[in-house]
Amino acid sequence: MGTVIDSHFLAFTAIVTVGYQLFFFIITSLLRFDKVTDFAGSSNFVILAVLTLVLKGSWHFRQVILSLLAVLWGLRLALFLLMRILQWGEDRRFDEMRNNLGKLAVFWTFQAVWVWTVSLPVTIVNASDRDPSLEARDVIGWIMWSVGILIEATADQQKLTYKNNPENRGRWCNVGVWKYSRHPNYFGEILLWWGIFVASTPVLKGAEWLVIFGPIFLTLLLLFLSGIPLLEDSADKKFGGVAAYRHYKKTTSPLIPLPPALYGNLPIWIKATFLFEFPFYSRSLPKEELSWRRTSNRGGNAEGKMD
Repeated sequence: MGTVIDSHFLAFTAIVTVGYQLFFFIITSLLRFDKVTDFAGSSNFVILAVLTLVLKGSWHFRQVILSLLAVLWGLRLALFLLMRILQWGEDRRFDEMRNNLGKLAVFWTFQAVWVWTVSLPVTIVNASDRDPSLEARDVIGWIMWSVGILIEATADQQKLTYKNNPENRGRWCNVGVWKYSRHPNYFGEILLWWGIFVASTPVLKGAEWLVIFGPIFLTLLLLFLSGIPLLEDSADKKFGGVAAYRHYKKTTSPLIPLPPALYGNLPIWIKATFLFEFPFYSRSLPKEELSWRRTSNRGGNAEGKMD
């Protein structure tokens, strides 16, 4: 694959992504209708995978498989999120944006960047003329994707079922895979896109390895910006005064699924260093709980003091 082909495909996917997101941005801004936002983002992955595969036309096995994985993920998530928002009503994320065109434009621009960047491994593989024999990396990547989408889909369905039960209104979800991770859906999404990257590596050469920025960008986005921090802040404000919630948070991994008995007994420095339990995930907890966390960080074990 030459540099010219690379640049053509990258420019093409950028134009398609911007145009697609711009279309839905116009709908949202004119009609104050935000029910299609997540659908627009997820379905954009499907469009890029199919278009790059068809336009290249080489139909190598690896290209077909990676495109299929991207399409299956995008379709599942797009339809799930669309049905969920139609069922629940307005998206609260846009309460401060509906009447602010500038903020709305920033959000949609960022969504376009997200789609284009995370799609890079599939885009480059589909643009490539190289077709090396299947390797262990292919199989490892496919397995990572399979495990990731299984966890993500299971987490989404379990939380939807939980929240649709009137008896659980006003409570946080702590059933199924949510017993082992506070954000198992994000863990699944990160894992599956890293899997797609791993499965793309037999094709990559030279500067093409920069497509690793796709899964890195997704991981940083969910860990530090629009994913976990926002949800942790919201949950802490709602339930931070509830002892059972604080116990759930202290004994449940923020991302990587782990047994609560194991995670709850780990020192806070191990959680923060290796398991993504960053201090700013708890900035909205009551002051007394933050004080406990600081004490715990110096080596104390206050498992029984939290309640």
